[in-house]
Amino acid sequence: MSVSFVLEALVVIACIIMGTRAGGVGVGLWGGLGVGVLVFVFREPPGEPPGSAMLIILSVVTAAAMMQAAGGIDWMVLQAARVIERRPNQITTIAPLTAFAFSIGSGTGNILYPLLPVIYDVSYRNNIRPARPLTVTVVQSGMALAASPVSAAMAAMLTLTDVAPFNLGLTQILSITLPACVIGIVVTSLVVNRMWKDLDDDEDVQARIASGALDVPAVVAARQHATTAPAATGTTTVPTGTEAATGATPGPVSPAPASAQLTATKEGRYAALAFLAGVMAIVILGLFPDLRPSFETDGESVPIDMTTTISIVMFVTAVVIMIVARPEVKTVPDQSVFKAGMVSAIALFGIAWLTATFINAHEEFIVETVGSWVTNYVFIFAVAVFIVAALTTSQSTATRTIVPIGLAAGLAPGVLTGMWAGALGGVYTLPANGTQIAAANFDLTGSTKLGTKLLDHSFFVPMLIMTVTTVLVGAVIGAVFY
Repeated sequence: MSVSFVLEALVVIACIIMGTRAGGVGVGLWGGLGVGVLVFVFREPPGEPPGSAMLIILSVVTAAAMMQAAGGIDWMVLQAARVIERRPNQITTIAPLTAFAFSIGSGTGNILYPLLPVIYDVSYRNNIRPARPLTVTVVQSGMALAASPVSAAMAAMLTLTDVAPFNLGLTQILSITLPACVIGIVVTSLVVNRMWKDLDDDEDVQARIASGALDVPAVVAARQHATTAPAATGTTTVPTGTEAATGATPGPVSPAPASAQLTATKEGRYAALAFLAGVMAIVILGLFPDLRPSFETDGESVPIDMTTTISIVMFVTAVVIMIVARPEVKTVPDQSVFKAGMVSAIALFGIAWLTATFINAHEEFIVETVGSWVTNYVFIFAVAVFIVAALTTSQSTATRTIVPIGLAAGLAPGVLTGMWAGALGGVYTLPANGTQIAAANFDLTGSTKLGTKLLDHSFFVPMLIMTVTTVLVGAVIGAVFY
């Protein structure tokens, strides 16, 4: 190990730490600074900027923002809310699976925000501890983007694996990540459903109900009324809230779910269906390469790569949305999906360029050293992805930082992909994400906690269960089939 390697590694680590502290575009800016230090101070040749990944992100984010401007996100949220409300007693499993499906379709975890109050409202009305479905729903989005054809994390992954000699394309990745993630969600929901006290046994919640700070859950109020109502003919009004339990004036009620404030318009429906049709087209083109145009390369007819395919399909999808749903195009840059996507793109660009420069400069040493570690302890790769995801809270940054090292070290692409999907759940290690904070705020019972000691929050154990389960299942699927 040379002195220059140690010093350059310290530069990379320092830039990642400083970027994480700055947050947002700061991650990318510190990455760019790191490239400058490696090139101008250590005289290393600059690595290849992640142009392909940027192209995918820009096209996907533009189409998704166009859909949001037309009301497509609102329409999708309302459909998800209907699914969740249909089976309230199974909400700890149904809610995260529904959110998972819509996160895959939209390519973003932002769809969770308006769903969180729906999940709280349905669970509490049915006397189910809200922390159970809320925590599982939030942490699933950490790895859901590994199963989305149109996420920034998938864009980063494809540019690394869908090339020779790995040749692991979109269809192969999805065939590993989709079942692994679903199994991880189901196992976690079953375990979490037995965690913590039921609301009836939670002294804090019961004290708040007795004081009038919380309404009595609807099913409890109905049950109390059924056992205390006098036997008489005629119609009786069922009391609700604290009135049923104490005879007092009902206390404050839960705020109306965000979905109740949304409107399902035909334009929103057209936009969402057009976007989902674009996603399906990408999957089909990935599954059947012969459907893609082919061109002569070195005397051989080769179909266009999936990076180009995804970008073209998404730009076409954006135009279709513009025609059929007629959104205000000038509002597209103001959409939350667009802003979040641009931040991710800048962060990814800087960090990916930095790591590419460092890895290219020391590829031989990294392959020999890390390769021996991975050979003896395969799951070190998953731990590395998990740690970077936890520090940067970015799935795409963790992908571009660690996956190239795993591939260079000789880790089987299928096994690597399976572990990658589960390890991305590390973004919820610390209670610093917007969805975690939102879930805790929406839970008026206080059962969803952010904690005070970094790792004592309500999301930590569900995150660990889901991560370990998905990593193990994904690694097995990747090893068996690829």
